Amino acid sequence: MRMRRSFPFLAGSALLVVLSAPAVAADGDEGFTIGDSRITESSGLAASRLHPGVYWTHNDSDDGPYLYAVDSRTGKTVATVTLSGVGSPRDVEAISIGPGNEIYVGDIGDNLGGQWDHVWIYELPEPKVLEDQTIRATQYVVKYADGARDAESLMVHPKTGRVYIVDKKEDGGHLYEGPARLSASGTNVFEPLGAVGLWATDAAFSPDGKQLAVRGYFGGIAYTWNGGKIKRQGQLSVPLQRQGESVTYTADGSELMYGSEGADSAVKPGSVPGYSGSGAKSPSGGGGSASAQDGDSDGSHANYKVGALALAVALALGLGVKRLLRRG
Repeated sequence: MRMRRSFPFLAGSALLVVLSAPAVAADGDEGFTIGDSRITESSGLAASRLHPGVYWTHNDSDDGPYLYAVDSRTGKTVATVTLSGVGSPRDVEAISIGPGNEIYVGDIGDNLGGQWDHVWIYELPEPKVLEDQTIRATQYVVKYADGARDAESLMVHPKTGRVYIVDKKEDGGHLYEGPARLSASGTNVFEPLGAVGLWATDAAFSPDGKQLAVRGYFGGIAYTWNGGKIKRQGQLSVPLQRQGESVTYTADGSELMYGSEGADSAVKPGSVPGYSGSGAKSPSGGGGSASAQDGDSDGSHANYKVGALALAVALALGLGVKRLLRRG
C-alpha cells in the first residue's frame, strides 16, 4: 500500500538497511516472477498446502474480489478465484492459510490512515482443483479494541486457527489477537498483545506455528511464538524490492518468500532463522544464517552493498518525487 513518510526518513531507512544487509547471493533456480498482467499490485502471498509450488496472491485496491493461484515453476496464473458473498472489497492487503486449508483474506488496509470504523476478513476453502471458479466466502466484521488503524499483516495460526493482525505504524506497530473463533453474526474485536518494532507490511507464521516473521519495506524481524508472547529472535534477510509488500513461508518451512508490488514483480527467497530441518536450504545460495556474515574474502558482500546502496537511494528518491507530485 501507499507509504506516508518524509523523504529524509525513507532515505535514512534505506541507508540503515544497506549498512546492516546480510550477504545474499543471486540464484536463478529459486524464486519466480509473477507474469500475469492483471497482477500489478501483489500485496499478499500464501504458499498453498494442497498444491505444491503454488502461491496465492491478490491485488491491493481497485481490483475486485479476486484471488490468483500462481505456479512458482512458471510464474503463470493457473487459477483465478472470484469471491462471492463479500460485497465490494475496499483495501485487500493480506492472505493466510489456516487449519483445514482454509484461506483467510484480510481487507484490512485503510488509505485514510485509520479512519474506517471497521474492516473485514474473508474466509473460504482452498479449492481442491485449480481452475477458474467462484467460491462463496464468509465475511467477518473486525474492529480494534483501541480504535481504528491501518494494517497490512494478517496471520492465521496453523495449529489453533486463531487470527492475528499487525498494524502498520511508521514508528513500530502492535500485534493484535482476534477471538478464539471469528463470528459472522457480530463484530470481532481484536485486542493488542504487544509491540512489534517494525513498520510492517506483512507477516506470516511458520508451518509449525513456532515462529512469526514480520517484514517491512526495508527489513524484517523473526519472533519466537509462545501463545502470543513474542520474543525477538533475529533479523530477516529481506531482499531489496521495489515496494516490499508480502511474505510467506514455503510449505515445508525451509525458506521465506518475499513479494513486491508492480507489474512482473519478483518473488524472492530468504533464509529462516533457526531452521534446521532435513535438507535445509541455504538462503538463495548464500550462508545459512539470517544475520550478516563475517569475512567477505571474495568481495561479494561489498559488491552487494554497493548495489544495494544504489537501489535503496533510487527507491527513496522515487518515493520522494512521487510524494512531491501528489502534493503539487
